[in-house]
Amino acid sequence: MALTKEQKKNIVEKLKQSIAQQKAVVFVAIDGLKTTELFDLRKELKQDNCLLTVAKKTLLSIAFKQSKMEFDAKELKGELALVFGFGDEIMPARIAYQFSKKNKNLKILGGFFENEIKTAEEMIILAKIPSKEELLAKIIGSIKAPISGFANVLQGNIKGLITVLAKAKT
Repeated sequence: MALTKEQKKNIVEKLKQSIAQQKAVVFVAIDGLKTTELFDLRKELKQDNCLLTVAKKTLLSIAFKQSKMEFDAKELKGELALVFGFGDEIMPARIAYQFSKKNKNLKILGGFFENEIKTAEEMIILAKIPSKEELLAKIIGSIKAPISGFANVLQGNIKGLITVLAKAKT
């Protein structure tokens, strides 16, 4: 059933709002994806402040054009869906990539990151970057390692002194 002009305007408005609020967008092809799989993906995305939107390519192109972003959705092959990230910039790419590893019907086609159109390969590279929490944990571990080592060295000297004193007593 064809959409009315009013329905199309509403869809474009919603897309423009999502585009304005996004920190990153991942373009994915969902050809052959079952409804239950799509539902699972949406559920997983929602937990991380992301949104999956399926719309016609012409409406997507109009929404991006009205948002002053150069993007032609017709260049991408397959049934197109957008994964918007509103919190963490990397999270939509990471979730889409992990889901595509489990389900071969989902394919990353590219994305929009830091106000630039990115290729599928660039979005996959972004998806493989560790999260902020993981990076912070690694930095803290790196900072803590010399201090822990120094404390262990100091404890070794004290243990050695106690051993010498214990042997001298006997």
